[in-house]
Amino acid sequence: GRRLLGAPGAAEEPSAQTVNLGTVPGKEPEAPAEGAPDSGKGGGGGLLKSSAIMAAGTMVSRLTGFVRSAMIVAALGASALGDSYQLAITLPTMLYILTVGGGLNSVFVPQLVRSMKEDDDGGEAYANRLLTLVAVILGVMAAAAVFAAPLLVRMMSVKLAGDPAANEVTVTFVRYCLPSIFFMGIHVVMGQVLNARGRFGAMMWTPVLNNIVIIATISMFLWVYGSAATSRLNVTTIPPEGVRLLGVGTLLGLVVQSLAMFPYLRAAGFRIRPRFDWRGHGLGKAAKLAKWTILFVLANQAGVLVVSQLSTWAGDTAARNGDPGTGYIAYSNAQLIWTMPQSIITVSVMAALLPRLSRAAADGDPGAVRDDISQGLRNSAVAIVPIAFGFVALGIPMCTMIYGSAGVDAARSMGYMLMAFGVGLIPYSVQYVVLRAFYAYEDTRTPFFNTVIVAAVNAAASALCFLLLPARWAVIGMAASYGLAYLIGVGIAWRRLRDRLGGDLDGRRVVRTYIRLAGASIPATLAAGAAAWGITRALGSGTFGSIAALIGGGIVLGAVFVLAAKRMRIAEMTAMLGMVRARLGR
Repeated sequence: GRRLLGAPGAAEEPSAQTVNLGTVPGKEPEAPAEGAPDSGKGGGGGLLKSSAIMAAGTMVSRLTGFVRSAMIVAALGASALGDSYQLAITLPTMLYILTVGGGLNSVFVPQLVRSMKEDDDGGEAYANRLLTLVAVILGVMAAAAVFAAPLLVRMMSVKLAGDPAANEVTVTFVRYCLPSIFFMGIHVVMGQVLNARGRFGAMMWTPVLNNIVIIATISMFLWVYGSAATSRLNVTTIPPEGVRLLGVGTLLGLVVQSLAMFPYLRAAGFRIRPRFDWRGHGLGKAAKLAKWTILFVLANQAGVLVVSQLSTWAGDTAARNGDPGTGYIAYSNAQLIWTMPQSIITVSVMAALLPRLSRAAADGDPGAVRDDISQGLRNSAVAIVPIAFGFVALGIPMCTMIYGSAGVDAARSMGYMLMAFGVGLIPYSVQYVVLRAFYAYEDTRTPFFNTVIVAAVNAAASALCFLLLPARWAVIGMAASYGLAYLIGVGIAWRRLRDRLGGDLDGRRVVRTYIRLAGASIPATLAAGAAAWGITRALGSGTFGSIAALIGGGIVLGAVFVLAAKRMRIAEMTAMLGMVRARLGR
C-alpha cells in the first residue's frame, strides 16, 4: 500500500513560516518519497547524498535569510513599521499553508511517486493535472485575498488595524505580498515533481535566489532612505514609494524563485502542459486523505494567530514606553535563528532514517521502528542539546551581532527572546522525530490531536504572559511558552507511541543520553556565558565586541562541552568525534 513518508512539513514547524517568505514557510526539507529514484547512487548512499544536498541548501538559505532579516531590521526598525512588514510576509504563507500547502507533501507527493511507477507516461499527466489544479485554486484565492486585505490584517493584529497609519501601511504591504501565494504553490509542486524524479537540489537551493532579490531590494531601500536609526522612518512618515519598493521587491523574489525551477524541470525531461481533466484520476481521493493534515494545519495556525495578535499589541505598548525590539518582528527574528539547527541537523538525520523506518512499519516490525526512533533521537541530540544551551549562553551577542543596526537595546531584547526559546529546541526536535513514527504507520490523526494540544498550551501560556508580565517582557515570555508547549506535546506523543508499539521505546537509553548531554552542556553554558560577558564588558556591545564575544564564548562552549562529554563517556558523542577525525584523515 501507499506509505506516507513525510509529515505535513508545511504545518509542522509554525516558526519558520514567520521568517521566510518564499521557501514554503514552516516547511522543513522533506525526505525523498518512497519509491523515488535515489539519484543513481544506490539506496543508502544516494539517500544520504540527497540529505546532504538538502541540508546544504537549507543552510545557505537560512544564512542568506539571516542577512536579509538583519537588513530588514536595519531598514525598518523593530517597532510598528517592522511589525507591519513582518506581518505582510507572514500572512500569504499562512494562507497558503491553510489551504493547499498542508496536503501537498503528506498526500500528493506519494501520489506523484505512485503515478511515476504505474502510469505509462511516467506520471507526467498526473503531475500536470496537480500543477494546473494548484495554480487555479491559488490564483483565485490570491485575487480574493487582495480584496479582503483589510479584514485579513485585522485577523492578524487588532493593534495594527486599529491605528489608521499603521493599518494603511500594513494593508498596502499585504496587497503587494499576497500574490506570492500563487508562486509558493507553483514552486512546491514543481519541486516535488523534481524530488519524485530524484532531483533534490533545486527545491532547496532556489529559495536562496529569493533571499538575494530581497537583499537587493532592501539595499536599494537603505541607499535611498537610510537606516531606521538615521531616517527615523515609521508608519506615519514612510513614503508610498518606499512601501512600493519593498512590496514589489518581496513579490519579485518569489517570482524569480519559481521561474528558476523551469530549467531543472526541462533537464529532468518534464514538460509543463496545463491539464483540466481532473475527474477520475485520483486527485479527489488524495484530497480526502489530506483531511487530518488540513485539520493539523488549522490547529497549528490558530496558535500562531494568538501569538501574532498578542506580540504586536505588547510590542507596540513596549515601544511607546521606550523599550524597542520587543514585538512581533523581534519574536520572528529570534525564532529564525532558533529553528536553524532543527532544519539542518534533525531533519537531515531523519531524512536518512525515514525509508528504513517506513519499511519497518510496513513489515509490522515494532522493534525496528523503536530502534530507528531511538537512533534518530540520540544522533540528533549530540548536536541539538549543546546548541540549545548555547542559545542561552550566547543569545545576546548573537543578536547584537546580527541585528545591532536596529540599536543595541532592540538587539539585546531579541537576544533575551533567543535565550527564552533556548532549551525549548530540545523538545521541539524530539517531537519532530517521534511524529515520524506515526507518519510511517500512515497515522495522521494522532499528530493532529497532538498539535491541538501544543497549540492550545502555547496560546494559553502566551496569553498569560501578555496579561501578567510587563509589556517589555511579555513577548519574551511567549518565546519560553513555545518550548513549554512542545515539552508537554512530547510527553503525550511519547506515551501514545509507546502504546502503539506495545512496549518500551528504548526510553532509558534515550533519556540517559539526553541527561548526560545536558549535564555536559550546563558547565559549558556557564563558562561560555561568563566568557562572552567578560569580552562584551571589555570591548562593548558593538559589532566588533559582539563578534569577539560570540567567537570566544563559542570556543569555550565547545571545548568545555567536549571535555565533559568525553569524561561522561557518551557513546554517541564518541562516535561523532570518531567520524569527524575520519573525515579529517586522522
